[in-house]
Amino acid sequence: MRFALPLLASLLAASATAQTPITLDQAMAHPDWIGTPVEAAWWGWDSRQVYFKQKRLGSPLRDIYQAAPGGNQLVDDSQLAKLDSANPVYNREHSRAILLRNGDLFERDLKSGALTQIVRGSSPAAEPQYSADGAHVQFRVGSDWFSWSRAERLVAPVALLRTAKDPDAAPDANSLRELQLRLIATLARQKDERDANRLRGQQERAADATRAPLPLYLGEKVTLAGSALSPDGRHLLVVTSVKGADNGRIGKLAKYVTESGYEEYDDQRKRVGRDGPLAQKLQLIDLHSRNITELAYDALPGIATDPLAELRVAQKLEPLKGSRAIHIEPEDGTIQWSGDGKQVAVMLRSLDNKDRWIAGVDLAGAKLKPLHHLSDAAWINYRGNDFGWLPDNSTLWFQSEESGYSHLYTQGADGKTRALTRGKWEASRPEWSADGASAYFVCNPKLPGTYEVCAVSTKDGALREVTALGGVESFALSPDGQKVLLRYSTSYLPPQVATVAAAGGKVSVLSDTRSAAFKAREWIQPQIVAVPSTHGADPVWAKLYRPAKLEEGKKYPIVMFVHGAGYLQNVSQRYPNYFREQMFHNLLVSRGYIVLDMDYRASEGYGRNWRTAIYRQMGHPELEDYVDGVNWLVAQQQGDVKNVGVYGGSYGGFMTFMALLREPAMFKSGAALRPVTDWTTYEHGYTSNILNTPELDPEAYKKSSPIEYADKLRGNLLIAHGMVDDNVFYQDSVRMAQRLIELKKDNWELASYPLERHGFVQPESWYDEYRRIYQLFERTLK
Repeated sequence: MRFALPLLASLLAASATAQTPITLDQAMAHPDWIGTPVEAAWWGWDSRQVYFKQKRLGSPLRDIYQAAPGGNQLVDDSQLAKLDSANPVYNREHSRAILLRNGDLFERDLKSGALTQIVRGSSPAAEPQYSADGAHVQFRVGSDWFSWSRAERLVAPVALLRTAKDPDAAPDANSLRELQLRLIATLARQKDERDANRLRGQQERAADATRAPLPLYLGEKVTLAGSALSPDGRHLLVVTSVKGADNGRIGKLAKYVTESGYEEYDDQRKRVGRDGPLAQKLQLIDLHSRNITELAYDALPGIATDPLAELRVAQKLEPLKGSRAIHIEPEDGTIQWSGDGKQVAVMLRSLDNKDRWIAGVDLAGAKLKPLHHLSDAAWINYRGNDFGWLPDNSTLWFQSEESGYSHLYTQGADGKTRALTRGKWEASRPEWSADGASAYFVCNPKLPGTYEVCAVSTKDGALREVTALGGVESFALSPDGQKVLLRYSTSYLPPQVATVAAAGGKVSVLSDTRSAAFKAREWIQPQIVAVPSTHGADPVWAKLYRPAKLEEGKKYPIVMFVHGAGYLQNVSQRYPNYFREQMFHNLLVSRGYIVLDMDYRASEGYGRNWRTAIYRQMGHPELEDYVDGVNWLVAQQQGDVKNVGVYGGSYGGFMTFMALLREPAMFKSGAALRPVTDWTTYEHGYTSNILNTPELDPEAYKKSSPIEYADKLRGNLLIAHGMVDDNVFYQDSVRMAQRLIELKKDNWELASYPLERHGFVQPESWYDEYRRIYQLFERTLK
């Protein structure tokens, strides 16, 4: 067989690339060399066109492409005004859709394709929805609600909310004012004239349909958190908090390398326990009568029971008085109206996040009606809380972890709850068919790290898998409901776009954005293994990187990788968040190591008990899992128990400290990247869920903070931290460094990166950090 010279050269180059081990410089280079992934994908209005967004090579700019069988086409700027957008809102008949694009609203006729712009403004529109009769589009701009009439092509205000005192309200009682009005007739007459003019103005406004409604005044002592308009335009639910209640001290972030040449400082976040989420009130407004009624929380089951009472007693704190405070977060979709506006459900959380309620509202009686209650002695998951109404306007659907795993449920008008899905797996990101007959969602029933699109019948709970890809990231039903748009990935395939029939079948792949250089390489496919637990937990799933064949009699130095984020899953068939680390693991294997990456307890995808195992003891169950992992490698994979290293970033950095400080006999070396060293310095929302607050639960913080164990350091430690990290403050590493100095500890170093935040960006920083990690392991584990 003969080859043309250019072709032969190309084949030889590809072969050389495939056989050449990855270098550290290449692994840490700008990821553009891999090929930029599909970042978002959405359907065109006709259910035939698919669009997706992709970063330009060598540029921060993004482009939009139209997927086509003969090759994906770049969408020219001249076509942008005609494009559809992701997450359209459909009318009841699925004949029309609202599009939100660049803050402006449009309506698309799904029969003709005609596109009508509803609003073009400098302030972005939000929360679009169809009115109950389908003839109007309702939306919010700032705190005000508007309605667009399709027939009149007119935008009109529906509700104008103001956090101020009503200028027309009767003044507060004042004896001096009353005396003046009684004694001075002119003042009394002037007041009567003002009152008459105001009353007449209100009567004229009420009688004239062309006039905008008067503002609704909520008072000057509140802050508006959000609101939700009923589709029939009759009611508004409003969430407020007390103005000025949030007064905790803000952390400052110092920047030393700046364009100005001077030190600069940014305001960042508060520490845990220093003014967390604010208590919120829920008010019902009747837009016809303009009556505003605060909805009492007393009907919520368990609202008056303090789950932290024993801790308060132990710390000699005042007992909780009355009902616990509530937080609602309306901008996260925690208020859902039925399509006809006759039903509404609200998701409420206790501030301690140990109870979550879904409650309806008796609109006539202005009171809450409990529909569902979820309680957890540890904390309620912040994911898997979607809910809403089916098209019959009387059936509520929701997600719940009550079985131990996140599943889908429905509740009919009779109040009976029915599980649609069940089992030791999780349902997430649900999307309903137009008729409400089926729910589609991401599922992992085969293995915790194998993700597909599943569908379940509302009628009989029949479950089916729509895909067989293993690494589905996200999906979207087509406007006609006949197809599913997929974003999927594999271990060495960044997210791509594909389609499949909603009934299942052959997947049509529409993109492969990888570079030729990346595809030409031979990568180590991680083995997904189940490590037995010696502590009564389920098997700990892990990714194993090792040579295809182990040398007989050889013992391999061990590197344990710890993923970050606290609640994240890295042992899956998807393209990892830690793709650089995955290439680094390929490099380590080529240099004689074996590597294990574990989904320790607290990782996502394994159910409630796995998630909450770390309650009040961060770093303890996870470390047990890593010790089990090391012992398994020694017993099953020829691992060298005398040469064990560990590394990770963020939560992985925290765990590196816990490994070196609490198991110093096992872990010889470790690299703690952007680590939490003291949980009292971290942010409230995440930390208080797991450890409560430092005032209430000081022992949990002491038990869980590496800085408390600094005196136990015996091994070799690298600390690496970006100096402008706005997530885990650089201060965490600086304080630990000072502690090690005072303890006169040896064999540790602190590498600082003046221009990097929590997630490094610059290739030079990535290279320097991982050069240090590699040199640490080479120096100490061989």
